Amino acid sequence: MRPLKTLLRLCLWPLVAGILLQLFFVARIGLMAVIDPQSTAFQRSEIARLALSGNLTWSQSWVPYNQISDHLKRAVIASEDGNFLDHDGIDWQAIESAKNRNATAAARAEKQQQRAEKQQQLAQQRAQRRIERLQKQCKPISEALQAAASGASAPAPVQAKVVGASTISQQLAKNLLLSGERTMLRKGQELLLTQYLEHLLGKRRILEIYLNNVEWGEGIFGAQAAAQHYFRKPAAQLTALEAARLAVMLPRPKYHEQYPNSGYLASRSRTIAARMRGVEIP
Repeated sequence: MRPLKTLLRLCLWPLVAGILLQLFFVARIGLMAVIDPQSTAFQRSEIARLALSGNLTWSQSWVPYNQISDHLKRAVIASEDGNFLDHDGIDWQAIESAKNRNATAAARAEKQQQRAEKQQQLAQQRAQRRIERLQKQCKPISEALQAAASGASAPAPVQAKVVGASTISQQLAKNLLLSGERTMLRKGQELLLTQYLEHLLGKRRILEIYLNNVEWGEGIFGAQAAAQHYFRKPAAQLTALEAARLAVMLPRPKYHEQYPNSGYLASRSRTIAARMRGVEIP
């Protein structure tokens, strides 16, 4: 009986630890209904990274929901989560759509890779025939030609563009309380945290916390800091086009910060500005 009891204890401890962890998360999220979170797990990891790099520049200032431009609220929803008000934290329709788009992109990338490899083989064959002619003529053979015949310069792998379907609630759950690792366990915890956020906070509070903590560049967090950094004005005064431009940056803020005048940003901003007119906000 003693080995059986020991085995039961060993099985029971992880279960108890898991329940206590969920209660901890529920308590923390419950407090966020009345207390503004001072930082997120992602922000703390960024502070550590910037401190180690010796370039610790940081800008963030919390502003209440009603001091954030409605244009920005609409733009972020239009860009990041068009069904924000209609789903329970997880947009299953968007997930299915992203799955289909990723499968199509993967198939296209595979075809492009096959074409590149075929072109490489043809180039090798041409180089080999040229080498044979030069050998018959007793002429020197360049290193570049030898490399081409050997296939030393193999075509670079073609990467499929992967799109995600994380909702605003899911992004907030991940950034608030989780690490950046990509595992099934972390993804499962993210889904649980998303449900806690939806049931304990509601859409308005979720959007308020999200807009005050999301990254908008290197060491730039929250709508107020972003508005001041890019447009030299408070978040409450952002115009529709300015709000659209900030929203478009969100998937890759550090990248877009380096190329503020890119054609993609301008074109995508106009698209979001047009789309956000019909967006409802909490």
